[in-house]
Amino acid sequence: MNLGSPDSTEVKDVRRYLMQFLMDERVIDKPYLLRLPLVGGIIVPFRAPKSAEAYKEIWTKEGSPLIVLTKQLQEEVQKQVGEPVEIAMRYGNPTVEYAFDRLMEKVKGLEEVIAVPLYPHYAMSSYETAVEYAKAIHRKKKYPFKLDFIKPFYNDQGYIDAMAESIRPYMKEAFDHILFSYHGIPARHLVKSDPTGNHCLKINEGCCQTPSPALSFCYRHQCLETTRLITEKLSIPKNKYSISFQSRLGKGWLEPFTDVRLEEMPKEGIKRILILCPAFVSDCLETLEEIAMRGKESFKEAGGESYTFIPCMNTSPLWTKTLSTWLNEYAAGSKRMVLGEAGV
Repeated sequence: MNLGSPDSTEVKDVRRYLMQFLMDERVIDKPYLLRLPLVGGIIVPFRAPKSAEAYKEIWTKEGSPLIVLTKQLQEEVQKQVGEPVEIAMRYGNPTVEYAFDRLMEKVKGLEEVIAVPLYPHYAMSSYETAVEYAKAIHRKKKYPFKLDFIKPFYNDQGYIDAMAESIRPYMKEAFDHILFSYHGIPARHLVKSDPTGNHCLKINEGCCQTPSPALSFCYRHQCLETTRLITEKLSIPKNKYSISFQSRLGKGWLEPFTDVRLEEMPKEGIKRILILCPAFVSDCLETLEEIAMRGKESFKEAGGESYTFIPCMNTSPLWTKTLSTWLNEYAAGSKRMVLGEAGV
């Protein structure tokens, strides 16, 4: 399961996609009667034309990069996994229902399905909504098979190794700094996802480093942990990297902001940077247009000299092998990375 994409770059298709995406109560967590006029009357009419133009900048002859790359990932994983593999998007096409139906057609008497939300980190607006949506479709359509989910894999050694190897070739060039740009979320989502009710953003400035059951649901902690593990794997000194958060919508989102940091860094003497987006496993609008294109323009205009965007893992051999290994271990009876139908 991946995020999804409009069916085309036409404004009407982008508008339809944005309505489905932004009306999700786990994305914009306002009551329905407030969310509907906000999304349908203000945000989408304003954003749809701009987003359509942005999609045109990255669209390929095969279609949306996110959809194309996820299909390619499916094909590579299928070569290494004996059971049939389908893809589904949380928003747009192909749908979860379509994927479930395809699996039912391919496997008569299907008893069990494992879903893999392609989000390394837990957030209510990404991993949680994918899981809950798939479970809702499963219940609504009364599918006979059991449904399980691969857990967030932000600290899994296979994911860390694959990420590190995707970065390593770019470290051969001279650079001043590596920026780990993660997708942003409202800070209040951390509090809402905290099962203890008294940890995230409440105990002290070091809440992300203080042991608690809340960390299994804390997006910020998991981003910090991913960064720590990758930089240790690559022996990157602490003064040579930092993290930031991109794609913010409004106030109260996690800081520092990527767009702000890209304008500040040249003034701090950081003229040559490498930038990557570990929250994404497949390149998409947020990586290709926002970071690789607009981010580079902002950095150069602020006085930066060298800006290198490191692509997502996409279909890199080590990533496809890692994903296939998880599935094969599950098929062999190992449950070490799996959540039951009850959820997280």
